[in-house]
Amino acid sequence: MEIAEFVLYSIAVPLTYLALVMGIALAARRILGLRVGLVRTALACMLGLSTTSALLSGMPRPDDAPALGTVQIGIALLVVISILTLAEIIVPTGSIPPVTEWWRLLRNRITRARRYSRISAIAFRHGLGPYLRGRERTDTRLARSLRLALEEGGVTFVKLGQVLSTRPDLLPEDVIAELTLLQDKVAAAPWPAVREVLVAEVGAPEEVFAEFDETPIAAASVAQVHRARLKTGEEVVVKVQRPGVRRVAEGDLDIVNRLAATFHDRTRWGRSIGVKDLAAGFSAALREELDFRVEARNLAAVRAASTETSVVLPAVYEEHCTARVLVMERLDGKPIRSASLETVDRGGLARSLLDVLLRQVMLNGVFHADPHPGNIMLLADGRLGMLDFGSVGRIDGQLRSALGKLLLAIDRGDPAGLRDALLELVTRPDEIDEQQLERALGQFMARHLSAGMRPDAEMFGDLFGLVYRYGLSIPPEIAAVFRALATVEGTLGALSPGFNLVVESRSFAEKQFAERLTPESLRRTVTEELYSMLPMVKRLPRRLERISSALEQGRLGMNLRLFADERDRSFVVTLLHQAMLTVLGATAGVMAVLLLGAEGGPQVGAGISLYQVFGYNLLVISVLLGLRVVVTVFRPRNST
Repeated sequence: MEIAEFVLYSIAVPLTYLALVMGIALAARRILGLRVGLVRTALACMLGLSTTSALLSGMPRPDDAPALGTVQIGIALLVVISILTLAEIIVPTGSIPPVTEWWRLLRNRITRARRYSRISAIAFRHGLGPYLRGRERTDTRLARSLRLALEEGGVTFVKLGQVLSTRPDLLPEDVIAELTLLQDKVAAAPWPAVREVLVAEVGAPEEVFAEFDETPIAAASVAQVHRARLKTGEEVVVKVQRPGVRRVAEGDLDIVNRLAATFHDRTRWGRSIGVKDLAAGFSAALREELDFRVEARNLAAVRAASTETSVVLPAVYEEHCTARVLVMERLDGKPIRSASLETVDRGGLARSLLDVLLRQVMLNGVFHADPHPGNIMLLADGRLGMLDFGSVGRIDGQLRSALGKLLLAIDRGDPAGLRDALLELVTRPDEIDEQQLERALGQFMARHLSAGMRPDAEMFGDLFGLVYRYGLSIPPEIAAVFRALATVEGTLGALSPGFNLVVESRSFAEKQFAERLTPESLRRTVTEELYSMLPMVKRLPRRLERISSALEQGRLGMNLRLFADERDRSFVVTLLHQAMLTVLGATAGVMAVLLLGAEGGPQVGAGISLYQVFGYNLLVISVLLGLRVVVTVFRPRNST
């Protein structure tokens, strides 16, 4: 019998404790509005119940005063929930990863620390240590040291240098010149490793292609390109991602973002160029570039929207494309950086390239966002070819219209029109001095856009400085347009030294404006507008008749739906909920004080009246309601 009682006791106690834990968890979720985890609740229960035992040691036992049982249960619940509330304020739910994640996080941290130490060693070995600690740039050897450090850092840092080499608006000329040497100067990966990628993605090369050249014709930081011929006879190039580049890049991007945050906090130059935003944009762009399916879609979109034949875009064979392999038409030519340009019309080629890019931006809405010299080829037939569509910008019709107005305002030398077009392009603050902005834009135009002036890095820097000075926020699509124009300016200079981008852009704007004024264009525009207005015109007589009839009979009224937006309703409901809880908690507290101070009443124990029992219970309820309000105040907005 004693063994049976012991077994029952051994089973009953854990079950009772588990039921208590579950009950407190449900009560906490209801009272505090929290999804409290089992581990956290169990710890709070153990600590709370032991604390409650000490607090209740001086109170009469339930056997002596049964009416105090509700007070004791309330105090126990209050202590446990107070502990949970304190834990929620200090360490919110979800901020600590699950136990199963600890080992993975620890392993990742160790890997990152090793890579970080190697990167730091490379930087210090090339003399960059003082600059990382915030020292101003005084050494003329900095540019070469930076290039060598990036080159030794590996694929991600080489790519970072390539991106920075297209930002003359941010970096000095000597640094840009050195970083430009990083373009396409990367050793090729060994063929066995490249073959493994091909086999894993599309199959054995001899089974997919009629011919495949194992020697790459170009090697870059992310991929390398091989000549091949399909079994159907088409001459193609196969872009193969470098083995293991994705795993290395992901780890390095984490380091780049951490370094950017450090530079932003500790260095003046980091804050001045917005290094954190640059790192975030670079990370997003590189992750897209590591998925060749994105590049295939980008190229297909640009080809579909393009009607120009002066610049050739390669066709994509999507049936052979995967995340790490891209197969596209082979263009017969050389990059303009290494091509012979003596026998071609350099000015005509530069105008064709700018015309195609502006048409992509202004008319098609899909454009090549990185037209640097390594991505533009001179073909054997004298035309230009565009490569590498891993970075493509997209811009909607409203922004294209505002850009057109901006070009026309520049062409007319109209600061007021330029101000209006700029305010359509950017996100403006609530308060802005438009007259002062107009004067600043007039000064900008006089400094950089007068007759005979050529765009340079200072122009783009002044433009961005003006935008930030007035608290304007440039959308990412427009920032991509400005970056593309800043990049193509260097490409146009390589094609035709002395090429004036501003003058040619004005010519493009004039030509587009003239095309819109032709009889056929005007007729088409008027027809489209009439078609769009026709449904409204058909409904207008009926609506006017209904309004006039209601006016005549005195029945005209207006319906206004307050809080039609779900977010407004949610905000008001939450506000009323918090106010109601506060009022109820305060009322319960006041009533508890009054009852505890009242004399007389039925006696439920030695020196304890029924009024005091009610007062203690109301006091517990008041504190619980107050805790609910406090938790809501400290809870993150995105918590559920």
